[in-house]
This record gives sequence, structure tokens and C-alpha cells, in this order.
Amino acid sequence: MKIDSLNIKQLAGGTSKVTRVLLGTFIFLFVANFSFAKEYKVNSTSSTLEWEAKKVTGQHSGTISFGEGTLQADKKKISGGKVSVDMTTLVNTDGNGVNKNLVGHLKSDDFFSVDKFPQASLEVKKVEAKSGDLYHFTADLTIKGITAPIEFDAAVTLSSELLTATGVMIVNRTKYDIKYRSASFFSDLGDKMIQDEFSLKFKLVATTK
Repeated sequence: MKIDSLNIKQLAGGTSKVTRVLLGTFIFLFVANFSFAKEYKVNSTSSTLEWEAKKVTGQHSGTISFGEGTLQADKKKISGGKVSVDMTTLVNTDGNGVNKNLVGHLKSDDFFSVDKFPQASLEVKKVEAKSGDLYHFTADLTIKGITAPIEFDAAVTLSSELLTATGVMIVNRTKYDIKYRSASFFSDLGDKMIQDEFSLKFKLVATTK
């Protein structure tokens, strides 16, 4: 059987097309399974942040608003991101109404020095799966321009368009040079002592850009 030069060229051309199709399919499947991280933008209106601080004679609570921020997710898991907190929005909500004197004191240099440092931030460094939708986060928390590591758990739900994370962070204020009435630095405070740790209960909502 004779195979002329034209048939050889056609056969080679056909093989080339098949190779390109197979290669294209392989690349598509590879990208689908190992896609680049998707970015989610924080919705500060839908997100909430509640604080609670305790002292010998009672406790106070209130809210702060999230600012701008983005989170990255890869393979259905948060892989990184940074979120800001607008410290100027700090309010007190316990008791019969907002305690303006307390808010003013919290914003002063005794506590958060809001005039000098109007923004706090949280930057995600590492995320480890625990069970179900629960993850362990390692992050850098910056308050008053001072950055210190923090770890916490959060429940995360993730879709192609929406990301939500809920949990509680326990913050040691003395790591951020907030020493007012801290028993770690002052003795004989009696019932004027304020606990070093305060809690931040959060619900973070973010959507794809």
C-alpha cells in the first residue's frame, strides 16, 4: 500500500489537532482543580463586631464597625487577607443607653488613642481546618500601631459569591500598651481593677468583587 506525501501531511495535521485538544482539556482540568485564589471584599454594612470588657465591679459592652478589607480563598478555604476596623465608630451599648463619658475615655490615651490611631487591622497568616466548618486562624492584630499575633477559631461558610466567618477573639490589651488599671502593672487597685483581656465577637461577611 502506498502512502503519498499528501496523506502523510494530512495524518500529521490530524495528529497535531488531536494533541492540541487533549492538551487544552488537560489544562482546563488542571486549572479547575488548582485554581488561583478568589478574592472577596468585606461588606462592612452586613458585618458586625461586638466588644465586651470586664472589671471587678461589672462589665461593659458595645460595638465597633469593620472598615475596608479583602479575603482570599483557595480550594474552598480562606487562605489569607486583611481587614480594617474603624475605631472612631466605637460605642457603648450596655445599660440604659450610650455612656458618652465611657466612650470618650475608651477613645483617649488611657485606652485606644483613637485620635492618633483611628484604624486597627487584622491580617490572616495561617488557617488550619479543625472539624466541619470550623477553622483555626493565626493572624496579626494591630492596635495603636502595635502588631502582635493572635489565634482564634471561626466557623466559615463559603460559596462562589459569598463568604461568612463567625467567632470570638480574646485580646490581651496589655500587648498593645493599654495598661490602664491593669493588675499586671499596678498593685493595690482593689475594685478599680480592669481585666487585661476583652472579647471581640465577630460576624464577617464578604462577597466577590
